[in-house]
Amino acid sequence: MQKAVYDKSSIRNHVKDMISGKIKTLEFYLNFTLEASRDIKKTSKYDSFREEIQEEIYHLDKQMVSLKTMQKNFQKVLNSTSETIKLGSLVITNKARFYISVSLGEFFYEGDRFYAISPESPMAKMMIGKKVGDSFVLNNISQAIEEVF
Repeated sequence: MQKAVYDKSSIRNHVKDMISGKIKTLEFYLNFTLEASRDIKKTSKYDSFREEIQEEIYHLDKQMVSLKTMQKNFQKVLNSTSETIKLGSLVITNKARFYISVSLGEFFYEGDRFYAISPESPMAKMMIGKKVGDSFVLNNISQAIEEVF
């Protein structure tokens, strides 16, 4: 990986916007599904279809709760810098780039691949407390910490 300088504030805002975008998209689908459920005729002929829509609404509601929780947890992520890895750290290893914040997974920022991971994830637990120059092994893959923002 080539040496690059990353603006952690911009990456933080990008992740925040991604979470908000996912919530807006899910709200759209939830409202669309609720509207569709109201339009179904109240006859026994449509009972199974109504049940399927109710099941879909239930799943969308669960996803919404999960995203809202993620959004709330993201507010706790500080934007401060530190020499040791902690919640809010942007960590560059010789294999990948990690933003220890929330469990959002893979995302791209200015053409580079990053992983937003929860501090409870096995990867973050291996990194927290370490600093530049340290290394760790997870799933038989060795990684060296090159930068911490």
